[in-house]
Amino acid sequence: MSQRMIEQLMEMVRIDSESGNESRFIEYLAAELEKLGAEAATDAYGNLIARLPAKGSDVTEPILLSCHADTVQPGVGIEPVLEEGVIRSRGDTILGADDKAGIAEMLEALRVAPVRPPVEIAISRQEEVGLLGVKNLDYSRITARRGFLLDNDTLDTIVIGGPSYFAIDVSIAGRSAHAGMEPEKGINAIVAAARAISGLKLGRLDAETTANVGVIHGGIIRNGVPDSCTFLAECRSLDHEKAQRLADAMVATIRERAETTGATVEITVDNLCRAVSIPEDAPTVEIARKALRTAGIEATTTFITGFTDASIYNNHGIEMAVVGIGAREEHATTEHIHVADMERALTMVVEILRLTGEGA
Repeated sequence: MSQRMIEQLMEMVRIDSESGNESRFIEYLAAELEKLGAEAATDAYGNLIARLPAKGSDVTEPILLSCHADTVQPGVGIEPVLEEGVIRSRGDTILGADDKAGIAEMLEALRVAPVRPPVEIAISRQEEVGLLGVKNLDYSRITARRGFLLDNDTLDTIVIGGPSYFAIDVSIAGRSAHAGMEPEKGINAIVAAARAISGLKLGRLDAETTANVGVIHGGIIRNGVPDSCTFLAECRSLDHEKAQRLADAMVATIRERAETTGATVEITVDNLCRAVSIPEDAPTVEIARKALRTAGIEATTTFITGFTDASIYNNHGIEMAVVGIGAREEHATTEHIHVADMERALTMVVEILRLTGEGA
């Protein structure tokens, strides 16, 4: 067991880094990478970009290794516990293995791999709230044309495609009134929102398409007709045109149904990323497959309707395969990771470095 890797993961998850509050953790990572001989610095958005020279290799073309620094909520005051080969939080927070396990595995692989090509490293911030870091990454400092994103949960799948994603922010304005004395003078913004939401088709709409309403806020007091309500919706699909049609239909439904109450509606739609895929036989995919066989894993390729930084890298012309880190039940207080899976992921990354360092 790589005790150092496990201890580093447990050290890292104790450093608070919820989305938007990653700076202290990124400073920590910059220092760790500099210990490995890397040149490391943040870009204007606060993403960490580093470079390491080749080791035991004559290859000059670099590869990109990428992870994200931020975690979801509740991620403040994480206290990890290792019991019977499994690392968990004490139960009132997430663990933060997403994506700090990937970072721990990457750092250990860079320490122990006897062979590697030149390596560029990008650690993005604010991934969990819309891929904001990678969207604002300083790509002039990235020369690699291929790479590996350590941010998939399962080790036996390699993600080769992600969805188009539309964020739909809705603000409804009604008219306030006393709920007991003169409710007829009011326009209930919460009712308008409820009518709008009830008209939406939500959940898994087909194998490649989903829609959801995840947040709603409205009202101040129990006995007042609320004059404002906001809610946050989304839709995504592996087919961009289908996602666009669905977003348009959701907007039309929300507007039509909310306005029947007399309320006014403002809707903002943001296409956060566009559907993208790489071939099943892309070089990064083949390298990842071979590396996973070294860890005793026969991996298959998959598309996901979740989104990762890889979508943005691929849109920028950098071929990125998403490989597993072994985390389970991410984004929940039951999140955990098996030490044995971290060891297999480490074996994979070391082999990726060897294969690319030998010119694969």
